[in-house]
Formats: sequence, structure tokens, C-alpha cells
Amino acid sequence: MRASGLNWQGLMEQLQEALPYCEVTDQSLAYFKYPKRTLSVNLPVRMDDGTVRVFKGYRTVHSTARGPSMGGVRLKPGLNAHECEVLAAIMTLKAAVADLPLGGAKGGVDVDPSLLSPHELEGLTRRFTSELIELVGPTTDILAPDVGSDQQIMAWMLDAYGENTGSTLSGMVVGKPLQLGGSYGSKDARGRSAALVTARVLEERGESLQRARVAVYGFGDVGRRAAQTLAAQGALVIAVSDQSGATFASGGLDLEALSRHREEQGSVAGFATDISAEEVVELDVDVLMLAYDYGAVNAGNAHAVRARYVVEATNRAVLPEAERFLRAGGVCVLPDLVASIGGLIVNYLEWVQDASNFFWTPEEIERAIDVRVNAAVDTVTAFMRTRQTDMRTAAYAIALNRLHEAAVMRGVYP
Repeated sequence: MRASGLNWQGLMEQLQEALPYCEVTDQSLAYFKYPKRTLSVNLPVRMDDGTVRVFKGYRTVHSTARGPSMGGVRLKPGLNAHECEVLAAIMTLKAAVADLPLGGAKGGVDVDPSLLSPHELEGLTRRFTSELIELVGPTTDILAPDVGSDQQIMAWMLDAYGENTGSTLSGMVVGKPLQLGGSYGSKDARGRSAALVTARVLEERGESLQRARVAVYGFGDVGRRAAQTLAAQGALVIAVSDQSGATFASGGLDLEALSRHREEQGSVAGFATDISAEEVVELDVDVLMLAYDYGAVNAGNAHAVRARYVVEATNRAVLPEAERFLRAGGVCVLPDLVASIGGLIVNYLEWVQDASNFFWTPEEIERAIDVRVNAAVDTVTAFMRTRQTDMRTAAYAIALNRLHEAAVMRGVYP
């Protein structure tokens, strides 16, 4: 399951399409076109065999116009500065759509974490955090989990920050274990919001999830939670994929049994009828849930998509050229700026809890996420109806308006 590359120009072209629907001018858009900063660092790490390897790390802060930046740390082979800049810009837009007092950031290391021992991975994590010490913190730039990173990585980052600064500011990292100031719902929020947004959009169009056929491309934390939530509302999840393969059942998959199978076997393959991950994208379904990484649907495979609704449960899962093709064919794309905001919202809630040192129950967290997701959907769908435009353009216009207002109030004028 390889994703196609990100393209900054493609993002800018989509933003240009939103300009006629908002107050933002070409001049004020110029402030969005350039990240606040991009840092590139070399990270020497002593390996278990005694040798020293040097890894390349990055951190982009795109904007702090609406508040401190927040964004993931991805450990991924081939990661580069360009990828971080595009994804950081998307995080800025997503925070604005969710109306959170945050800007966007993204970073990480060019590495395959599965090829490192736990000791080597910890050393790399601590080295990367140490290189960022003067630039990160709960009031400046907040680190979050992403592709290849998890709660353990966040715990090591928190400890490395404390060792270097002598502080106990747990809010400099989100997505932490509960024992270290993490929040309930951290793993589930993005998949939950993708399912919630899907249900809301179908409802707006007079449709129901009952017996709706769903395919999930990427059965990790996000895809699994989205699938479970949709199934609980009556949908039939007929196919899922992961990095090792895919499985299909025309009458619907038993998701609990599938999850147990994946934990035991390390893959969804072998559970029902084996198909390829590429075939999951091509199935004749009502909803295609994209929960793997960016570029899952691109110019090379958009023509094969037969779903009526394509949901971006992860950032930039549908590339611009593919989305233009899908829209022309009547496919409704639910963009990442709306569908996957649950992850950013729960990270924001964790940050708030850390700042106040007061923590909410799982039920309170779920309600808080749902309230904010529903508010974003209400705002975007109302804009769509009023201005007769698609969901991504509406979300971009709303985000750009809010960013423009923040910049103007701060004293940066077009």
C-alpha cells in the first residue's frame, strides 16, 4: 500500500478555487503560502552493534496566527521537508475548520521504525526531541503521534523534554499514555469522527447507513474504529485492508473476530476471502473509507473507484487530480478537513486537560468530541447549501476566512 507523493501546488490550486467563496484576497493568501519555519536536523544514533547511523529529521511550523502550532511526528521511510510542509499547512486549515485556537505543524524522521530495536528507536526519539528543545513546548509547538509513532514514542519525547528543560510540562506532547497525562479517546477519535461525518452527510442527502456497503482501506486504529462505528449503525463492512493484505466477505465481516485474527496473525489476510489492497479501492460499495496515508486515491487509480462516497479519514488521502475526476463522475468526497478532525480535537482536549491539570471521563471526552465535530459539519454544510459548492471548497473557504481574520486582527494586512 504505497501512497503517491504530495504536491504543494495541488493544495494551492484547491485553495484558489475557494477564493471566490470567501473574503480572502490573493494578497492575504500569500501569508498562507509560506510556512513559518522548517527545521532540518541530522540525528546521530548509536546502534546496537556499536556503529553510529545518522538519520534525517524535520519539523515544520506552518502558522501560529490562531495559537500555538500542533502536529504529528511521523517515523516513515522517505519522509522529506516538502511532505512536512504540505501536511503542516493542512493541519492549519483543519484547526481553523474545527475552530480551535491552534496552528498547524508536522515533522518526523526519515526511518522505517520496524527495522530498529526498541533501544535504537528510543535513542532516535530522544535525539530528535533534544534537537527541537528550544522550539517546542505547550505554548509554542505541541508534538503529537502520527504514522509510525505511538504512545510509547510520545512518552519518550515527554521524558527527553523534561530531562533537557528540568520541567514537568506534560502539555508539550499529546497522544501520551493515560498514566502520563494522556486523554481517553486518543486512539479512537479520528475513526469516530470519520464515521460520524459520514452518517451526517448521508442523512443530509436523505440516505441511511442501514445495510450500506463499506470498504475500509487501512485497518489500523483509525480504520478499525471507523468500521466499528459504522457497523454499529447498521452498515455492512465488506472489505478491509492493511499493509500485508486485504480480506472480503460479501455479507459483511465480523469485525470483532477480524480484530482478534489480526492481533494473532499480524494481518487481516486469511480471515475471509483474500483480495489485494488495490481491489479494496475498486469495490462497488456505498462508502470507501480511506484510513491509510495520503495519496491512496490518485490519478493512477481514480478511474477504478466505484464508491458513491469517498471519506478521507486521513490527511490528503485523495489527491487533487483524482478528486476532480471523482467529482465529475458524481462521487461525493468527504475531505480530511472535516472527516478526520476528531484526532486533532482530542489532541486539543488533552492539551487543555494538561494545562488545567483536570481530567475528564471517557464519556465526557466522547461528548466533547462529538459536539465539536457536529459543529464543524453544521458550519460546512450550511456554507455548502448557501454557496452551492462542494464540501472541500466550503471547508477551505471557512478556514481561510478564519485565518484571514486572525492575521488582520494581529496587524498583518493584505
